[in-house]
Amino acid sequence: MTLIDNAARIGVDVGGTFTDVVLLRADGTTAIRKVLSTPPNYDAAVVEASALLADGAAVDGVAHGTTVATNAVLEQRGALTALVTTEGFRDVLELRRLRIPRMYEPFWRKPDPLVPRRLRFEIGERMAADGTVLRPLDDAEACEVAARLRDAGVESVAVCLLHSYLYPEHEERLGEILRAELPGVTVSLSSEILREQREYERTATTVVNAYVRPLMERYVGAIRTGLDEAGIEAPLTLMQSSGGVMTADDAKARPVLALESGPAAGVVAALEIARRLGYDNAIAFDMGGTTAKASLIERGAVSRGREYEVGGSLSAGSRLMRGSGELLRIPTIDIAEVGAGGGSIAWRDTAGGLQVGPRSAGADPGPACYGRGGTQPTVTDANVFLGLVPEGSLADGEITVDKSLAVESLEPLAVELGLSPTELASGIHAIANARMMRALRSVSSEKGRDPRDFALIAYGGAGPVHATGLAEELGCRTVLVPPLAGLFSAMGLLHARPEFHEVRAVHLDARSVDPAELDGVFAELEERLDGVELVRTAELRYDGQTWEIEVEASDPVDRDALIDAFEAEHERLYGVRGEPGAPIDVRALRVAALGPARSLERLSLGDGFLPASRSRATVLGELAVRSRASIGETAEAGPLLVDEYDTTVVVRPGWSARRDMATETLVLERS
Repeated sequence: MTLIDNAARIGVDVGGTFTDVVLLRADGTTAIRKVLSTPPNYDAAVVEASALLADGAAVDGVAHGTTVATNAVLEQRGALTALVTTEGFRDVLELRRLRIPRMYEPFWRKPDPLVPRRLRFEIGERMAADGTVLRPLDDAEACEVAARLRDAGVESVAVCLLHSYLYPEHEERLGEILRAELPGVTVSLSSEILREQREYERTATTVVNAYVRPLMERYVGAIRTGLDEAGIEAPLTLMQSSGGVMTADDAKARPVLALESGPAAGVVAALEIARRLGYDNAIAFDMGGTTAKASLIERGAVSRGREYEVGGSLSAGSRLMRGSGELLRIPTIDIAEVGAGGGSIAWRDTAGGLQVGPRSAGADPGPACYGRGGTQPTVTDANVFLGLVPEGSLADGEITVDKSLAVESLEPLAVELGLSPTELASGIHAIANARMMRALRSVSSEKGRDPRDFALIAYGGAGPVHATGLAEELGCRTVLVPPLAGLFSAMGLLHARPEFHEVRAVHLDARSVDPAELDGVFAELEERLDGVELVRTAELRYDGQTWEIEVEASDPVDRDALIDAFEAEHERLYGVRGEPGAPIDVRALRVAALGPARSLERLSLGDGFLPASRSRATVLGELAVRSRASIGETAEAGPLLVDEYDTTVVVRPGWSARRDMATETLVLERS
């Protein structure tokens, strides 16, 4: 990418409720815009807000994070997709794995696969595990399959043949035939999406890629066209789930890599803030309008994984929560996500109890207090009623928060439940916190970490409202609220680096393998990549285990250090290590190529935001309302409120607030 001197960069993060845009100029000054998202045409808000901020200025890059692909999976509105696989393996996608999310629920059923059985086609070819061709691919049979796909009217095809992760010749030839016979139909090959072992994981990941690919091609294409028409011809990049950015063309071909695009950007920015403030251990917490996300930062690095399940009640990388959604095996920042956001709707269940989410009011109509036609009570309505969120103009003035509308939405449900409006609003706030605790515990205590050793970094439009209450429940003694908290994920997009991955499946004895053999495989992978920094990792496991642990490998490889790193990580994760000399297998070698880093060191916020009033009646009493700029380096005791451009920082009793002048971050500490 060629950079333009003194040019600006634009970061655009699309959520289910709001689209956040940040323009960062070469001198470190910023321009920001927060607009309502425009479902189902989310690209419209991206282009409009980017064009308004750029206003003819030179731009050298537009980085974009989106939940469009994720929402397509969650809402089951992807393309009509077919699967072509080796004869005898059409039901791999439906059989899944043994794990289920609720062990003692006899009536639990696996979710329906994205590709129904009538659209899963077999082809009579067979490649052995050593590359021996047991049954050649018949071109005529491949053409017959293409004809059946054409008759079925499919929009996208996933191809996953046995052992193609090592020997892709049959799969590549089948792909050529399908692309020639089915013009206008996208074809995703597993050997191009995921060259790794395990048939179910490889099939599922390729199917999800095929399912969202037509949608993402149209979406990315529409953004590119809109930016060009607006005179912004800068390269467009998209955030990957791994925390790096990829080109628009890569995103069109392999959209599965961007499924957790938006949340990853926020974690990247949180890591930068934690680094600059000197916190090695932190929990990134992002609460937006639709969902809440949490991710672990430990020893100065984000927590990463190779598997992610999206679509269940808790989307996460934890192997303890399997079977309720779509499994992806992709490089990813380990993020846990629950359906609890500012727009989450409160409702009464059949037993007469109060529930919150996962259904959301979204951008249209939005919470009742926005005055856009919403009538059902949401978390935002409860927070407005409790005084934790101010009335009046929000963000760029597209929305005006009206407390009387929040009251009107709460009253019918309060009567139905036999509660006062205050009791109901407090209950909604508390239940939303309880739902978000699932995500926070999933990345901390459920992985053997003590949350008391971590700071909580709160961002998103609703994150700072709930942060101190959640921190008290977790046991965290420090909460960090970064500048532009409501647009923090868009800031992370400006900091993200280009990132590309290569992997090779192997089966080697870690204790006897020649390190030169490992270096040779790494060198082959590195030849395919281009980056200023290359990171080597290896996946190891004790002989007989099912799952691997990924650890970093040196250049050149130090075999003993590699084994020590694996055993130490195994003990940290599971509390035990194998007997001395226990056999260890190397199952995969990986290389990540990282592009140049872009710092946010020179970030300037200008004059800041001024609250509309100096005090506000809240459920905590009459509280002083402050601006971020009015908070100094000396800690001030709460309770108090800090109203911002698009969020409010709630400093509960027993907490203090001070401002770090170098980063403009609010540091909240529990006394």
